[in-house]
Amino acid sequence: MFLARVVGRVVATVKQDTLRGQSLQWIQPVDALRHDRGGPIVAVDPIGLGPGELCYYITAREASLTLWDTFAAVDAGIVGKVDRIDMADRPR
Repeated sequence: MFLARVVGRVVATVKQDTLRGQSLQWIQPVDALRHDRGGPIVAVDPIGLGPGELCYYITAREASLTLWDTFAAVDAGIVGKVDRIDMADRPR
């Protein structure tokens, strides 16, 4: 699993049937200190997050497991919302 920040919503008027009714989000992968890691990606969002919220997501074949239809064609799927990160060795 990876961390990301939701940076926007993707609107697609035409989708594959297995994605009908599913929300798509632009997410920016981040590290535990919330620094950007690479470029943004599109992820299916079955839980309904909004811009600025922190989430964790999965990629590859397992991403389709975030949906009821596990044969959906997705490469990234949001699994949950992150409320906070506690790190013992975090610099202050």
